[in-house]
Amino acid sequence: MGLESPFPPFEPDAPDTPGRRRIPFRRIVPNLITILAICAGMTGVRLAFEGRFELAVMMVLGAAVLDGIDGRVARLLKGQSRFGAEMDSLADIVNFGVAPGLVLYAYTLHEAGPFGWIAALLYATGCALRLARFNTMLDDPNRPKWQTAFFVGVPAPAGAALALFPTYLSFSGLDFGLPEITAGVASVYLVLIGLLMSSRLPTWSGKGVGIRVPRDTAIPIIMAMVLYVAVLLSFFWVTLTFTMLAYLVSIVFSVRAFQARARREGRASEMP
Repeated sequence: MGLESPFPPFEPDAPDTPGRRRIPFRRIVPNLITILAICAGMTGVRLAFEGRFELAVMMVLGAAVLDGIDGRVARLLKGQSRFGAEMDSLADIVNFGVAPGLVLYAYTLHEAGPFGWIAALLYATGCALRLARFNTMLDDPNRPKWQTAFFVGVPAPAGAALALFPTYLSFSGLDFGLPEITAGVASVYLVLIGLLMSSRLPTWSGKGVGIRVPRDTAIPIIMAMVLYVAVLLSFFWVTLTFTMLAYLVSIVFSVRAFQARARREGRASEMP
């Protein structure tokens, strides 16, 4: 008998049969991306403590980008696993609950004293509650299929991007030179974002929309996207500021769309 490996198997609950003792490498790739996202979020915290705030914020945003990639890569490579799903949830609380709060605290919230730290704690708590509810809703068999086009509350990556909004304003040159007042306003704002994440407000999900566009609008849409990326790269923080404002406004329309769809579905279920 050979020596037993000191490491647990990739999927401990899977039957240990000869044909399952090896797994294809493609099943590991999504988990590597998730680990890279954790490294990016944690590096953002370190950079914030070192006073390199622009790089710190970009690291947290990079973690959000990687979070959006790992699930799609898993589906593309057919590498989904329960192990990966659990690790993704743990990564989200680090990258989008802990890291943004610490980065913002190091940047400005510390000027508000204990209130700034309390705001960071409440934000992280809101993120944790949002992720816990998301995981439990995945196993809900009674949820109507049409509701998959909506998230319940602001998703964690978007919440992290919104939480760092005060830094975008400052990096854009909108620094009002009043540290205590700015920190107080940022603390209140951060708590509000935590409440949005843990709320039941429906927000659009890119996974379930399935938008179809007329053929003659495809080229203008492509040009508009190219223009957005060009403007983002040229005026990064200003463009990001307006993008976050647009997202906040979109929540109002997503709530209206959800309510209208619910009314339609309710009428359809009452029809004989």
